[in-house]
Amino acid sequence: MSDKTKAGSIIEPRVLKGFRDFLPAMEIPKKAIISKLETHFSSYGFVPIDTPVLEYTEVLLGKGGGETDKQIFHFKDNGERDVALRFDLTVPFARFLAQHQSELALPFKRFHIDKVWRGENPQKGRYREFTQCDFDIVGVDNAEADFEILSMMDSSFSVMGVENYQFCIAHRGLFNAFLAHLDILDKSTEILRTVDKLRKIGKEEVASQLAEITGSSEKANQILAYIHKENENESFLETLDRLSSLAGNEEVHTKRMRAIHAYLMKAGIADHFVFDPSITRGLDYYTGIVYETFLTQLPNFGSVCSGGRYNDLASLYTKENLPGVGSSIGLDRLLAALEELESPIVQSTSSADVAIFNTDMAGFAYYDKLARSLRKAGLRVCVHLTDKKLAAQYKWAENNAIPYAILVSKEEEEQNRFTLRHLANRENHPNLTLQEALTILQRK
Repeated sequence: MSDKTKAGSIIEPRVLKGFRDFLPAMEIPKKAIISKLETHFSSYGFVPIDTPVLEYTEVLLGKGGGETDKQIFHFKDNGERDVALRFDLTVPFARFLAQHQSELALPFKRFHIDKVWRGENPQKGRYREFTQCDFDIVGVDNAEADFEILSMMDSSFSVMGVENYQFCIAHRGLFNAFLAHLDILDKSTEILRTVDKLRKIGKEEVASQLAEITGSSEKANQILAYIHKENENESFLETLDRLSSLAGNEEVHTKRMRAIHAYLMKAGIADHFVFDPSITRGLDYYTGIVYETFLTQLPNFGSVCSGGRYNDLASLYTKENLPGVGSSIGLDRLLAALEELESPIVQSTSSADVAIFNTDMAGFAYYDKLARSLRKAGLRVCVHLTDKKLAAQYKWAENNAIPYAILVSKEEEEQNRFTLRHLANRENHPNLTLQEALTILQRK
Protein backbone atom coordinates (compact mmCIF):
# COMPACT_ATOMS: atom_id res chain seq x y z
CA MET A 1 0.00 0.00 0.00
CA SER A 2 1.38 3.43 -0.97
CA ASP A 3 1.75 6.25 1.52
CA LYS A 4 -1.14 8.07 -0.17
CA THR A 5 -3.60 5.26 0.47
CA LYS A 6 -2.67 4.52 4.07
CA ALA A 7 -5.36 5.03 6.69
CA GLY A 8 -5.63 8.66 7.70
CA SER A 9 -3.96 10.05 4.59
CA ILE A 10 -5.59 12.68 2.38
CA ILE A 11 -6.53 11.81 -1.20
CA GLU A 12 -6.27 14.71 -3.60
CA PRO A 13 -9.81 15.68 -4.73
CA ARG A 14 -9.84 15.76 -8.52
CA VAL A 15 -11.90 14.80 -11.56
CA LEU A 16 -10.89 13.14 -14.82
CA LYS A 17 -9.93 15.22 -17.84
CA GLY A 18 -13.02 16.16 -19.81
CA PHE A 19 -15.34 15.63 -16.82
CA ARG A 20 -16.74 18.39 -14.60
CA ASP A 21 -18.50 19.16 -11.37
CA PHE A 22 -21.46 21.50 -11.68
CA LEU A 23 -21.73 24.13 -8.97
CA PRO A 24 -25.20 25.59 -8.30
CA ALA A 25 -24.42 28.64 -10.48
CA MET A 26 -24.45 26.33 -13.53
CA GLU A 27 -26.69 23.49 -12.37
CA ILE A 28 -29.62 25.77 -11.47
CA PRO A 29 -30.01 27.28 -14.98
CA LYS A 30 -29.31 23.85 -16.51
CA LYS A 31 -32.10 22.21 -14.53
CA ALA A 32 -34.40 25.16 -15.31
CA ILE A 33 -33.83 24.67 -19.04
CA ILE A 34 -34.41 20.92 -18.75
CA SER A 35 -37.70 21.55 -16.94
CA LYS A 36 -38.83 23.96 -19.67
CA LEU A 37 -37.88 21.52 -22.41
CA GLU A 38 -39.66 18.60 -20.75
CA THR A 39 -42.85 20.66 -20.52
CA HIS A 40 -42.41 21.87 -24.09
CA PHE A 41 -41.79 18.41 -25.55
CA SER A 42 -44.83 17.10 -23.68
CA SER A 43 -46.95 19.88 -25.22
CA TYR A 44 -46.28 18.26 -28.62
CA GLY A 45 -47.46 14.88 -27.34
CA PHE A 46 -43.95 13.47 -26.96
CA VAL A 47 -43.37 11.00 -24.13
CA PRO A 48 -40.24 10.40 -22.03
CA ILE A 49 -38.20 7.21 -22.14
CA ASP A 50 -34.95 6.07 -20.55
CA THR A 51 -32.29 3.54 -21.53
CA PRO A 52 -29.27 2.10 -19.67
CA VAL A 53 -26.04 4.08 -19.71
CA LEU A 54 -24.22 0.78 -20.39
CA GLU A 55 -24.93 -1.27 -23.51
CA TYR A 56 -23.23 -4.19 -25.21
CA THR A 57 -20.41 -2.72 -27.31
CA GLU A 58 -21.57 -4.51 -30.46
CA VAL A 59 -25.01 -2.93 -30.05
CA LEU A 60 -23.58 0.59 -29.94
CA LEU A 61 -20.97 0.14 -32.67
CA GLY A 62 -23.17 -1.76 -35.10
CA LYS A 63 -23.46 1.29 -37.35
CA GLY A 64 -21.04 3.72 -35.78
CA GLY A 65 -17.63 2.89 -37.19
CA GLY A 66 -14.79 5.27 -37.88
CA GLU A 67 -14.36 8.01 -35.29
CA THR A 68 -17.04 6.50 -33.05
CA ASP A 69 -14.94 3.38 -32.52
CA LYS A 70 -12.10 5.56 -31.27
CA GLN A 71 -14.23 7.75 -29.01
CA ILE A 72 -16.37 5.18 -27.24
CA PHE A 73 -15.63 4.22 -23.63
CA HIS A 74 -15.71 0.41 -23.55
CA PHE A 75 -14.37 -2.26 -21.22
CA LYS A 76 -14.93 -5.78 -19.92
CA ASP A 77 -17.38 -5.98 -17.02
CA ASN A 78 -17.11 -8.43 -14.12
CA GLY A 79 -18.78 -11.08 -16.27
CA GLU A 80 -16.19 -10.59 -19.04
CA ARG A 81 -18.82 -9.04 -21.31
CA ASP A 82 -17.67 -6.31 -23.70
CA VAL A 83 -19.76 -3.30 -22.66
CA ALA A 84 -19.67 0.42 -23.44
CA LEU A 85 -21.03 3.75 -22.27
CA ARG A 86 -23.53 5.19 -24.74
CA PHE A 87 -22.00 7.87 -26.99
CA ASP A 88 -25.38 9.33 -27.98
CA LEU A 89 -29.07 8.74 -27.29
CA THR A 90 -30.01 7.80 -30.86
CA VAL A 91 -28.36 4.40 -31.26
CA PRO A 92 -29.69 3.13 -27.89
CA PHE A 93 -33.10 4.41 -29.02
CA ALA A 94 -32.90 2.27 -32.16
CA ARG A 95 -32.13 -0.77 -30.01
CA PHE A 96 -35.01 0.23 -27.70
CA LEU A 97 -37.40 0.40 -30.66
CA ALA A 98 -36.42 -3.02 -31.96
CA GLN A 99 -36.75 -4.59 -28.52
CA HIS A 100 -40.08 -2.98 -27.59
CA GLN A 101 -41.77 -2.38 -30.95
CA SER A 102 -44.74 -4.60 -30.06
CA GLU A 103 -45.43 -2.37 -27.04
CA LEU A 104 -45.29 0.93 -28.93
CA ALA A 105 -47.98 2.63 -31.01
CA LEU A 106 -46.66 4.18 -34.21
CA PRO A 107 -45.97 6.96 -34.95
CA PHE A 108 -44.03 7.00 -31.69
CA LYS A 109 -42.84 10.37 -30.39
CA ARG A 110 -40.26 10.34 -27.63
CA PHE A 111 -37.90 12.63 -25.79
CA HIS A 112 -34.90 11.66 -23.70
CA ILE A 113 -32.70 14.04 -21.70
CA ASP A 114 -29.62 12.45 -20.17
CA LYS A 115 -25.85 12.13 -20.13
CA VAL A 116 -23.67 10.54 -22.81
CA TRP A 117 -19.93 9.88 -22.95
CA ARG A 118 -17.31 10.28 -25.68
CA GLY A 119 -13.55 9.92 -25.39
CA GLU A 120 -12.79 12.87 -27.63
CA ASN A 121 -10.21 15.57 -26.99
CA PRO A 122 -11.68 18.03 -24.46
CA GLN A 123 -11.79 21.64 -25.60
CA LYS A 124 -13.91 24.75 -25.22
CA GLY A 125 -17.54 23.65 -25.20
CA ARG A 126 -16.64 19.98 -25.74
CA TYR A 127 -16.49 17.48 -22.90
CA ARG A 128 -16.22 13.73 -22.41
CA GLU A 129 -19.39 13.66 -20.33
CA PHE A 130 -22.28 15.86 -21.41
CA THR A 131 -26.06 16.10 -21.51
CA GLN A 132 -28.12 15.71 -24.66
CA CYS A 133 -31.79 16.57 -25.11
CA ASP A 134 -33.21 14.33 -27.83
CA PHE A 135 -36.64 14.30 -29.44
CA ASP A 136 -37.65 11.93 -32.24
CA ILE A 137 -40.57 10.71 -34.32
CA VAL A 138 -40.48 7.07 -35.45
CA GLY A 139 -42.77 5.13 -37.74
CA VAL A 140 -43.48 7.69 -40.44
CA ASP A 141 -41.39 8.92 -43.38
CA ASN A 142 -42.85 12.13 -44.77
CA ALA A 143 -42.29 15.87 -44.96
CA GLU A 144 -44.79 16.45 -42.18
CA ALA A 145 -42.69 14.56 -39.62
CA ASP A 146 -39.52 16.30 -40.81
CA PHE A 147 -41.23 19.66 -40.47
CA GLU A 148 -42.57 18.93 -36.99
CA ILE A 149 -39.05 18.21 -35.71
CA LEU A 150 -37.77 21.42 -37.31
CA SER A 151 -40.68 23.35 -35.83
CA MET A 152 -39.94 21.88 -32.40
CA MET A 153 -36.29 22.86 -32.72
CA ASP A 154 -37.29 26.45 -33.41
CA SER A 155 -39.86 26.64 -30.63
CA SER A 156 -37.48 24.91 -28.19
CA PHE A 157 -34.92 27.67 -28.61
CA SER A 158 -37.67 30.21 -28.05
CA VAL A 159 -38.84 28.40 -24.91
CA MET A 160 -35.27 28.33 -23.57
CA GLY A 161 -35.00 32.07 -24.17
CA VAL A 162 -32.14 31.70 -26.65
CA GLU A 163 -31.89 34.42 -29.28
CA ASN A 164 -29.89 34.97 -32.48
CA TYR A 165 -29.68 31.42 -33.80
CA GLN A 166 -29.78 29.91 -37.26
CA PHE A 167 -30.69 26.42 -38.40
CA CYS A 168 -28.60 25.13 -41.31
CA ILE A 169 -30.26 22.26 -43.14
CA ALA A 170 -29.36 19.99 -46.03
CA HIS A 171 -30.38 16.58 -47.37
CA ARG A 172 -28.19 13.49 -47.18
CA GLY A 173 -30.23 11.70 -49.85
CA LEU A 174 -29.75 14.56 -52.29
CA PHE A 175 -26.01 14.60 -51.59
CA ASN A 176 -25.83 10.83 -52.14
CA ALA A 177 -27.68 11.27 -55.45
CA PHE A 178 -25.02 13.81 -56.42
CA LEU A 179 -22.23 11.36 -55.48
CA ALA A 180 -23.98 8.64 -57.49
CA HIS A 181 -24.15 11.04 -60.45
CA LEU A 182 -20.34 11.38 -60.15
CA ASP A 183 -20.04 7.58 -59.82
CA ILE A 184 -18.37 7.82 -56.38
CA LEU A 185 -21.24 6.78 -54.10
CA ASP A 186 -19.16 3.84 -52.85
CA LYS A 187 -16.84 6.37 -51.20
CA SER A 188 -19.68 8.28 -49.53
CA THR A 189 -18.72 7.45 -45.93
CA GLU A 190 -15.20 8.87 -46.26
CA ILE A 191 -16.44 11.84 -48.28
CA LEU A 192 -19.15 12.68 -45.75
CA ARG A 193 -16.76 12.60 -42.82
CA THR A 194 -14.30 14.80 -44.68
CA VAL A 195 -16.91 17.38 -45.66
CA ASP A 196 -18.19 17.32 -42.07
CA LYS A 197 -14.79 18.68 -40.98
CA LEU A 198 -14.98 21.71 -43.30
CA ARG A 199 -15.39 24.24 -40.48
CA LYS A 200 -12.53 22.66 -38.52
CA ILE A 201 -9.84 22.14 -41.15
CA GLY A 202 -10.79 24.59 -43.91
CA LYS A 203 -11.56 24.40 -47.61
CA GLU A 204 -8.02 23.69 -48.85
CA GLU A 205 -7.44 20.72 -46.56
CA VAL A 206 -10.88 19.33 -47.37
CA ALA A 207 -10.08 19.63 -51.09
CA SER A 208 -6.80 17.79 -50.59
CA GLN A 209 -8.43 14.96 -48.65
CA LEU A 210 -11.30 14.67 -51.14
CA ALA A 211 -8.84 14.40 -54.03
CA GLU A 212 -7.08 11.58 -52.21
CA ILE A 213 -10.36 9.78 -51.44
CA THR A 214 -11.82 10.08 -54.95
CA GLY A 215 -8.52 9.82 -56.80
CA SER A 216 -9.46 12.90 -58.78
CA SER A 217 -8.89 16.62 -58.22
CA GLU A 218 -11.72 17.29 -60.66
CA LYS A 219 -14.22 15.33 -58.60
CA ALA A 220 -12.92 16.94 -55.43
CA ASN A 221 -13.60 20.35 -56.98
CA GLN A 222 -17.06 19.21 -58.08
CA ILE A 223 -17.87 18.22 -54.49
CA LEU A 224 -16.61 21.60 -53.26
CA ALA A 225 -18.79 23.31 -55.87
CA TYR A 226 -21.78 21.39 -54.52
CA ILE A 227 -21.23 22.27 -50.87
CA HIS A 228 -20.09 25.87 -51.40
CA LYS A 229 -22.54 28.71 -52.07
CA GLU A 230 -20.88 31.23 -54.39
CA ASN A 231 -23.67 33.70 -53.70
CA GLU A 232 -24.38 34.11 -49.99
CA ASN A 233 -27.74 35.68 -50.88
CA GLU A 234 -28.83 32.53 -52.69
CA SER A 235 -32.31 31.66 -51.44
CA PHE A 236 -33.41 28.31 -50.05
CA LEU A 237 -35.19 27.32 -53.26
CA GLU A 238 -32.41 28.67 -55.48
CA THR A 239 -29.91 26.50 -53.60
CA LEU A 240 -32.23 23.52 -53.90
CA ASP A 241 -32.59 24.00 -57.67
CA ARG A 242 -28.82 24.30 -58.10
CA LEU A 243 -28.12 21.13 -56.11
CA SER A 244 -30.85 19.20 -57.87
CA SER A 245 -29.27 20.12 -61.20
CA LEU A 246 -25.81 19.04 -60.00
CA ALA A 247 -27.35 15.72 -58.91
CA GLY A 248 -28.71 15.02 -62.40
CA ASN A 249 -32.07 16.73 -61.88
CA GLU A 250 -32.90 14.53 -58.90
CA GLU A 251 -36.63 14.67 -58.07
CA VAL A 252 -37.59 12.60 -54.99
CA HIS A 253 -35.48 14.35 -52.36
CA THR A 254 -35.93 17.71 -54.07
CA LYS A 255 -39.70 17.34 -53.79
CA ARG A 256 -39.38 16.51 -50.07
CA MET A 257 -37.28 19.62 -49.42
CA ARG A 258 -39.76 21.80 -51.31
CA ALA A 259 -42.59 20.47 -49.15
CA ILE A 260 -40.62 21.10 -45.95
CA HIS A 261 -39.82 24.65 -47.06
CA ALA A 262 -43.49 25.29 -47.83
CA TYR A 263 -44.44 24.24 -44.29
CA LEU A 264 -41.72 26.47 -42.82
CA MET A 265 -43.08 29.39 -44.84
CA LYS A 266 -46.67 28.78 -43.74
CA ALA A 267 -45.54 28.53 -40.10
CA GLY A 268 -43.78 31.88 -40.39
CA ILE A 269 -40.39 30.49 -39.32
CA ALA A 270 -38.62 30.04 -42.67
CA ASP A 271 -36.29 32.97 -41.93
CA HIS A 272 -34.68 30.89 -39.17
CA PHE A 273 -33.60 28.20 -41.67
CA VAL A 274 -31.00 28.31 -44.44
CA PHE A 275 -30.11 25.62 -46.94
CA ASP A 276 -26.43 24.90 -46.32
CA PRO A 277 -25.18 21.99 -48.49
CA SER A 278 -21.95 21.76 -46.47
CA ILE A 279 -23.98 20.23 -43.62
CA THR A 280 -23.57 16.48 -44.01
CA ARG A 281 -23.38 15.07 -40.44
CA GLY A 282 -20.56 12.52 -40.27
CA LEU A 283 -22.52 9.60 -38.82
CA ASP A 284 -23.47 6.83 -41.24
CA TYR A 285 -27.04 6.38 -40.15
CA TYR A 286 -28.55 9.58 -41.61
CA THR A 287 -30.53 9.07 -44.81
CA GLY A 288 -32.58 12.24 -45.40
CA ILE A 289 -32.74 15.76 -44.08
CA VAL A 290 -29.86 16.77 -41.78
CA TYR A 291 -29.32 19.95 -39.78
CA GLU A 292 -27.07 21.83 -37.40
CA THR A 293 -27.68 24.95 -35.32
CA PHE A 294 -25.37 27.90 -34.83
CA LEU A 295 -25.51 30.96 -32.61
CA THR A 296 -24.98 33.95 -34.89
CA GLN A 297 -23.03 35.85 -32.22
CA LEU A 298 -20.58 32.94 -31.92
CA PRO A 299 -20.21 31.67 -35.50
CA ASN A 300 -17.04 29.70 -34.74
CA PHE A 301 -18.37 28.01 -31.62
CA GLY A 302 -19.88 25.08 -33.50
CA SER A 303 -23.30 23.49 -33.58
CA VAL A 304 -25.42 23.38 -30.43
CA CYS A 305 -28.29 21.33 -31.87
CA SER A 306 -28.20 18.78 -34.67
CA GLY A 307 -29.89 15.74 -36.11
CA GLY A 308 -31.67 14.39 -39.14
CA ARG A 309 -33.63 11.54 -40.68
CA TYR A 310 -32.41 7.98 -40.12
CA ASN A 311 -34.65 5.51 -41.96
CA ASP A 312 -32.38 2.48 -41.71
CA LEU A 313 -30.89 2.69 -38.22
CA ALA A 314 -33.28 0.25 -36.53
CA SER A 315 -32.61 -2.30 -39.30
CA LEU A 316 -29.47 -3.24 -37.39
CA TYR A 317 -31.71 -4.84 -34.78
CA THR A 318 -34.98 -5.72 -36.55
CA LYS A 319 -36.40 -6.53 -39.98
CA GLU A 320 -39.34 -4.21 -39.31
CA ASN A 321 -39.29 -0.89 -41.15
CA LEU A 322 -38.96 1.84 -38.50
CA PRO A 323 -38.06 5.13 -40.21
CA GLY A 324 -37.21 7.96 -37.86
CA VAL A 325 -36.31 11.63 -37.67
CA GLY A 326 -35.04 13.54 -34.68
CA SER A 327 -32.91 16.23 -33.18
CA SER A 328 -30.53 16.60 -30.25
CA ILE A 329 -29.73 19.74 -28.27
CA GLY A 330 -26.23 19.63 -26.79
CA LEU A 331 -27.21 21.23 -23.50
CA ASP A 332 -23.77 21.58 -21.90
CA ARG A 333 -22.37 22.95 -25.14
CA LEU A 334 -25.24 25.43 -25.40
CA LEU A 335 -24.74 26.52 -21.79
CA ALA A 336 -21.03 27.09 -22.43
CA ALA A 337 -21.92 29.33 -25.37
CA LEU A 338 -24.52 31.25 -23.35
CA GLU A 339 -22.00 31.71 -20.56
CA GLU A 340 -19.53 33.19 -23.04
CA LEU A 341 -22.27 35.54 -24.26
CA GLU A 342 -23.10 36.46 -20.62
CA SER A 343 -26.71 35.56 -21.35
CA PRO A 344 -29.31 36.23 -18.61
CA ILE A 345 -30.31 32.57 -19.02
CA VAL A 346 -27.18 31.37 -17.20
CA GLN A 347 -27.29 34.18 -14.67
CA SER A 348 -30.60 33.05 -13.18
CA THR A 349 -29.03 31.20 -10.27
CA SER A 350 -31.46 31.91 -7.44
CA SER A 351 -31.98 28.95 -5.11
CA ALA A 352 -35.27 30.35 -3.76
CA ASP A 353 -37.81 33.12 -4.29
CA VAL A 354 -37.75 34.18 -0.68
CA ALA A 355 -35.68 33.50 2.45
CA ILE A 356 -37.15 33.54 5.94
CA PHE A 357 -34.58 34.98 8.30
CA ASN A 358 -34.19 33.43 11.72
CA THR A 359 -34.19 36.22 14.30
CA ASP A 360 -35.04 33.93 17.21
CA MET A 361 -34.76 30.13 17.38
CA ALA A 362 -37.89 30.12 19.54
CA GLY A 363 -39.84 31.27 16.49
CA PHE A 364 -38.64 28.48 14.20
CA ALA A 365 -41.98 26.62 14.27
CA TYR A 366 -43.70 29.79 13.04
CA TYR A 367 -41.10 30.27 10.30
CA ASP A 368 -41.73 26.70 9.17
CA LYS A 369 -45.51 27.23 9.17
CA LEU A 370 -45.10 30.39 7.12
CA ALA A 371 -42.77 28.63 4.68
CA ARG A 372 -45.30 25.82 4.18
CA SER A 373 -48.02 28.33 3.31
CA LEU A 374 -45.79 30.12 0.81
CA ARG A 375 -44.72 26.84 -0.80
CA LYS A 376 -48.36 25.83 -1.23
CA ALA A 377 -48.74 29.03 -3.25
CA GLY A 378 -45.99 27.82 -5.58
CA LEU A 379 -43.02 29.74 -4.20
CA ARG A 380 -39.56 28.41 -3.43
CA VAL A 381 -38.86 29.20 0.21
CA CYS A 382 -35.71 28.70 2.26
CA VAL A 383 -35.71 29.05 6.06
CA HIS A 384 -32.40 30.01 7.67
CA LEU A 385 -31.56 27.24 10.12
CA THR A 386 -29.54 29.29 12.61
CA ASP A 387 -30.05 32.61 14.37
CA LYS A 388 -26.78 34.11 13.22
CA LYS A 389 -26.50 37.88 13.09
CA LEU A 390 -28.76 39.43 10.46
CA ALA A 391 -25.74 40.71 8.53
CA ALA A 392 -24.60 37.11 8.05
CA GLN A 393 -28.09 36.03 6.97
CA TYR A 394 -28.29 38.89 4.47
CA LYS A 395 -24.93 37.85 3.05
CA TRP A 396 -26.08 34.24 2.82
CA ALA A 397 -29.25 35.25 0.93
CA GLU A 398 -27.34 37.48 -1.47
CA ASN A 399 -24.77 34.75 -2.15
CA ASN A 400 -27.66 32.47 -3.12
CA ALA A 401 -29.25 35.18 -5.31
CA ILE A 402 -32.46 35.12 -3.27
CA PRO A 403 -34.38 38.32 -4.11
CA TYR A 404 -36.63 38.64 -1.04
CA ALA A 405 -36.32 38.08 2.70
CA ILE A 406 -38.96 37.78 5.40
CA LEU A 407 -38.31 39.04 8.90
CA VAL A 408 -40.71 38.38 11.77
CA SER A 409 -40.82 40.32 15.01
CA LYS A 410 -42.54 38.89 18.08
CA GLU A 411 -45.35 41.42 17.70
CA GLU A 412 -45.84 40.47 14.05
CA GLU A 413 -45.83 36.76 14.88
CA GLU A 414 -48.64 37.29 17.39
CA GLN A 415 -50.68 38.93 14.62
CA ASN A 416 -49.72 36.41 11.92
CA ARG A 417 -47.90 39.16 10.05
CA PHE A 418 -44.33 39.80 8.93
CA THR A 419 -42.02 42.18 7.04
CA LEU A 420 -41.04 41.48 3.42
CA ARG A 421 -37.78 43.01 2.22
CA HIS A 422 -36.46 43.32 -1.31
CA LEU A 423 -32.76 42.63 -0.90
CA ALA A 424 -31.52 44.48 -3.99
CA ASN A 425 -33.07 47.87 -3.24
CA ARG A 426 -33.58 47.36 0.52
CA GLU A 427 -37.25 48.28 0.19
CA ASN A 428 -39.32 47.12 3.19
CA HIS A 429 -42.98 46.09 3.21
CA PRO A 430 -43.81 45.88 6.94
CA ASN A 431 -46.70 44.26 8.79
CA LEU A 432 -48.00 42.21 5.85
CA THR A 433 -50.53 39.41 5.83
CA LEU A 434 -49.74 36.26 3.87
CA GLN A 435 -52.06 37.31 1.05
CA GLU A 436 -50.54 40.79 0.86
CA ALA A 437 -47.07 39.28 0.60
CA LEU A 438 -48.18 36.86 -2.10
CA THR A 439 -49.51 39.76 -4.16
CA ILE A 440 -46.00 41.25 -4.18
CA LEU A 441 -44.06 38.00 -4.61
CA GLN A 442 -46.20 36.55 -7.39
CA ARG A 443 -46.00 39.64 -9.58
CA LYS A 444 -42.17 39.65 -9.61
